[in-house]
Amino acid sequence: MSKRLWGSIGFLVVVALLVGACAPPATPEPTEPPVDEEIADDELPVRAAFVYISPPGDLGWTYEHDRGRLMLEAELGALVETAYMEDVGDGPDAARVVRQYAQEGWDVIFTTSFGYMEPTYEVAEEFPDVRFEHCSGYMTRENMSTYFGRIYQPRYLSGIVAGGMTEENLIGYVAAFPIPEVIRGINAFTLGVRSVNPDAEVRVVWTNTWYGPVLEREAAEALLDQGADIIAQHQDTTEPQKAAEERGMLSIGYNSDMRQFVGDSVLTSPQWNWGTYYIDTVRDIIDGTWRTSQFWGDLESGVVMLAEMSPLVPDELRQQVETERERILNTDWDVFCGPINDQDGNEAVADGVCLSDEEMLNMDWFVEGVIGEPG
Repeated sequence: MSKRLWGSIGFLVVVALLVGACAPPATPEPTEPPVDEEIADDELPVRAAFVYISPPGDLGWTYEHDRGRLMLEAELGALVETAYMEDVGDGPDAARVVRQYAQEGWDVIFTTSFGYMEPTYEVAEEFPDVRFEHCSGYMTRENMSTYFGRIYQPRYLSGIVAGGMTEENLIGYVAAFPIPEVIRGINAFTLGVRSVNPDAEVRVVWTNTWYGPVLEREAAEALLDQGADIIAQHQDTTEPQKAAEERGMLSIGYNSDMRQFVGDSVLTSPQWNWGTYYIDTVRDIIDGTWRTSQFWGDLESGVVMLAEMSPLVPDELRQQVETERERILNTDWDVFCGPINDQDGNEAVADGVCLSDEEMLNMDWFVEGVIGEPG
């Protein structure tokens, strides 16, 4: 089991993180929260509820959160009881569902969309004895933590693969919303691309939706029409990858190992592994050591990773990826260490300087090599 990385991410500026965003067992049907029973507290397992923005069948963002929930059940067995609600919209819908779980006495509630932040914060104040865990946000209380991962690290590694495989030197990127997390991912990916292919460019199309299969596919098709021969994305579903495969082109997935759903045309995927965080969090509750925190796990934590590569990826590129992965893990270097130029060719990060967490969490500019507007 990967070690738990707890740490405060200090920043003064309000940030906007997102969410979206080995074939496991078939996706379970939605379950309603069971009615609490009159049982002594010491006889109850930890009851963990999950709130999802989309169905686990999206094969991406929610799929991986639900796979983490199933890992939690498998690891802790009778020590934990879980339930989830899917397709919960932001705002009043989220507040209603979170409040329902809190009223029914669930011990910890994981809310897995950025748009759930304020509803979770509101309900947490009403139920001080319930623990709340919000994915990708920045608001905390004594009984409310936040959690996310440095997915930009495997994004960078996946960019190395794309940069080495493109023949047209044009890679399409289907992106959800122009907020710092998405911009940071595009930049990390592009830095990886251009580390092995300085002539390649990454063209961005915004969909303004996290989960929109039709829009995601249409955006990918538009990029393919413009000459892109590889499609990357920051969306919830496999539709961009399917669109590329149907045109005989390649792709980079996201959220899950999308190669298992689409095929070897998916070269690799920056992937989430939420189970390690969910297991550690519930163990802390069982041990009585849970405290509010802000978690931003890196490659070493196991929360973020690069999925297994397609057999289409040559050995030379595999070795370059492994070399850079070891560099991230074993040195002080990180993806956003200079020299880095901005989109206009001006120096944005000087040689020998690395961006702080606060600067990364508020990123609103594109690096050199990106075609498109960051907002």
